[in-house]
Amino acid sequence: MSALNLSWHSKSLDSQVALRCGAYPTCSHQTNALAFRGSESMGHSLKFPFGNSSAKTRLRNHIRPPLRVVCVDYPRPDLDNTVNFLEAALLSSSFRSSPRPAKPLNVVIAGAGLAGLSTAKYLADAGHKPILLEARDVLGGKVAAWKDDDGDWYETGLHIFFGAYPNVQNLFGELGINDRLQWKEHSMIFAMPNKPGEFSRFDFPEVLPAPLNGILAILKNNEMLTWPEKVKFAIGLLPAIVGGQAYVEAQDGLSVQEWMRKQGVPDRVTTEVFIAMSKALNFINPDELSMQCILIALNRFLQEKHGSKMAFLDGNPPERLCMPIVDHIQLRGGEVKLNSRIKKIELNDDGTVKSFLLNTGDVIEGDVYVFATPVDTLKLLLPDNWKEIPYFKKLEKLVGVPVINVHIWFDRKLKNTYDHLLFSRSPLLSVYADMSLTCKEYYDPNKSMLELVFAPAEEWISRSDSEIIDATMGELAKLFPDEISADQSKAKIVKYHVVKTPRSVYKTVPDCEPCRPLQRSPIEGFYLAGDYTKQKYLASMEGAVLSGKLCAQAIVQDYELLVARGQGRLTEATIT
Repeated sequence: MSALNLSWHSKSLDSQVALRCGAYPTCSHQTNALAFRGSESMGHSLKFPFGNSSAKTRLRNHIRPPLRVVCVDYPRPDLDNTVNFLEAALLSSSFRSSPRPAKPLNVVIAGAGLAGLSTAKYLADAGHKPILLEARDVLGGKVAAWKDDDGDWYETGLHIFFGAYPNVQNLFGELGINDRLQWKEHSMIFAMPNKPGEFSRFDFPEVLPAPLNGILAILKNNEMLTWPEKVKFAIGLLPAIVGGQAYVEAQDGLSVQEWMRKQGVPDRVTTEVFIAMSKALNFINPDELSMQCILIALNRFLQEKHGSKMAFLDGNPPERLCMPIVDHIQLRGGEVKLNSRIKKIELNDDGTVKSFLLNTGDVIEGDVYVFATPVDTLKLLLPDNWKEIPYFKKLEKLVGVPVINVHIWFDRKLKNTYDHLLFSRSPLLSVYADMSLTCKEYYDPNKSMLELVFAPAEEWISRSDSEIIDATMGELAKLFPDEISADQSKAKIVKYHVVKTPRSVYKTVPDCEPCRPLQRSPIEGFYLAGDYTKQKYLASMEGAVLSGKLCAQAIVQDYELLVARGQGRLTEATIT
């Protein structure tokens, strides 16, 4: 079926058509804001607020009135009473309710991505003073974004906020910005490579609890998997359902492909579903991805009613998400400094951290030090006499995966799309979205802007932007056969941006789990945060935020030890 049908017929003005108008300044009594889910209707009953007789006359004469397609916002799902949300809320509250420190710690944190921002936020809540250092001139790390000369934003990645992200959802609530998440209908939508221009959907019914809503969504979809394939996959999953978390963790040694074959699941299941899922989760294919990663995702999606429900941020991440965290930190006495790239970790004679030396020559000292950068950055800056310590030596296996994020602005509004995340099932592309529909700040009634994740990207990261765009357009011609051609004889590119990240989230290949470090290092006064550190949400925004909370928790727990350490050094310096 076609994803977006904007044809106007007089018959469409009956109760079969439905209206959902987003809360935008452009929506007025003079503007009809229609959003269609495929060829189906959705939302509330249709009402046309025509304010004058000429509009009524135009309608009577079947003359096409102006149409405007806007983002479709769904209500925030009921997440606050889930076990995982309450567990995350309890951890958040522990910082606010902890005894106020007699001597707040100055905690120097390297990296203002979500892990560093989270660490700083919760330390500030506990009464300490974080000093957050960011190497670049932009906040966000892997969620960074930039504004071009036309005022348009382009991002490091296409970021989706799931209902199964309890720490992220708590963070939004604590900052008072829940309204900045634009929730979409509870569906997963896949392109059909064998039927160019068509899509297959997994629709999760709102009336059923988990896991029944997910099971029914799978059973109702007969376009991607046959019934025998569904049965064999279900039987293959039984050990994970029965064995729980212990079983899931034990599968870290197998790739997705190896696990599927071991469980007797047909290869077509991997091809039809799990290539797309693997690339969406970690930007690599099922023959490389650890099955633990898939099982953790399935566990969250199937055990929580709204776990797989998705939301888009309503604008660029640095301003709409990161700045509220910075404001929160600064209001409580913390500092955030951009353009502060660390050149060297300077040590005391006993091997503990003395200071961070910046590229500018500035020396930053504190009571405690945190590295919240990507693991590859940490490995580059590790002091030589730390490298053979088992805790740090194990990091050698953790390597960031390359990824490319592509933005293309077209000269027209594309019709074959949804107000949602779409799984391309392309050999070169992972997921994509028409951000002119899904995001309020990027909304454009006349032109589409597609944001696409180009993955796996290892063979493409060194190629030119023009080569990447040419390859992307070739794939888009299959997704939009009536609207896009590789030679631009149909929709034309107005402009594009290509953002390359040579080392993004850590590559979740088999046998990585034992190498992931705890947030508390063996070096007294030195801690780590980042999605690669030990936490249950692997390489994700949720994992980054949770790692920051766990890092802050370890520092708060070590407060007495850290204060005593500082006093001992002060006494030693005085005697010397």
